[in-house]
Amino acid sequence: MMLEGTPVNERWLPDEYLATVFPKAEAIAKVMDRTGYDTYWLAEHHFQREGYECIPNVLMLALHLCHVTRNIRIGCGFNIAPMWHPIRMAEDYATVDWLTGGRVVFGVGRGYHTREVESFGAPMLDGDANRELFEEQVDLIFKAFNERAFSHQGKHYTIPPPVPYRGYEVRELTLVPRPKTQPVECWQPVVSASPRALEFMAKHGIKGLIGGGAAAGGASDKVVHAFREARARAGRETELGGDLCIGYSFHIADSVEQGIKEATPFFEENIKMFAPLGFVPGLTPEQIDATGDPKRARGANLPTLRHAIKAGTWFVGPPELITEQLMAIQHRYPGLEVVNVGQVVGTPQAVILEQLERFAAQVMPAFKRG
Repeated sequence: MMLEGTPVNERWLPDEYLATVFPKAEAIAKVMDRTGYDTYWLAEHHFQREGYECIPNVLMLALHLCHVTRNIRIGCGFNIAPMWHPIRMAEDYATVDWLTGGRVVFGVGRGYHTREVESFGAPMLDGDANRELFEEQVDLIFKAFNERAFSHQGKHYTIPPPVPYRGYEVRELTLVPRPKTQPVECWQPVVSASPRALEFMAKHGIKGLIGGGAAAGGASDKVVHAFREARARAGRETELGGDLCIGYSFHIADSVEQGIKEATPFFEENIKMFAPLGFVPGLTPEQIDATGDPKRARGANLPTLRHAIKAGTWFVGPPELITEQLMAIQHRYPGLEVVNVGQVVGTPQAVILEQLERFAAQVMPAFKRG
């Protein structure tokens, strides 16, 4: 780990180690379920032999996790639509919704790894083509969810095709089963926050997650206001922060300095992974290149955990300080009902479990509803 550690592109872990993502996910789910968290979010990724993001099918794992827990919901953060056939995704989610009694939360994303999306035959290098495909897919998914019988004619899909079937020509389909939980709660990451993206989310009532995961944590006032204004134009009035979740990385310690010392290896490993993918804003091409060279990285003036704390994307220090910082966010965005908190990729299981236990015991009680 850390900037002097193995470069990302030189990591190639054995199958046995990569598969430990499943018992690790189960251990996290059980702790979160026992300690009162609401939703455990999983991300869909593929082909990452480096060992950072190793869950290729969120819905399959979510079904298993619901079987070994009692209350916690499992969030799809996110099913990457361009790597699916849209009605296949709709069917699989509806099946999981019935089998878990509504404990799996639907979510969609466009993807950002070229190695993943392009390998499934969908565009990623062409961002406009990617968004065009994604929007048609999501339109189709919601038709399948919401209409007793549906059809679709678009640039990428004609569903159903006009084929003969048992003596008649097929003109419509019915999703079997349709989701038990209606309307389907759906989430999507807010990354570019472009007017087109926000209008599309508002049209379908899709909720937004800002920060957390690969994206830098926290949210700018500009993005939160733009999200609310797009909702209002679609006739979906909310308080500021409504229908949003804001994500943060955190590390509880007895002091800020101790927290920085303990969490810096994980922060730096995250930089190495995500800087070349464009998720560390403000870096020059030279700095990005240096993240892959252990000999140059330390001298490349890369962001530090202190910078992230100052920017408000990480919460580090005693639980009382983190509680105070979250209270300030609650005051700033009165419509905000949920925040996403967690550790960055590469954080060891033991650290994640310890941090989740401490957050649940020492921070969450200040925010529990009566």
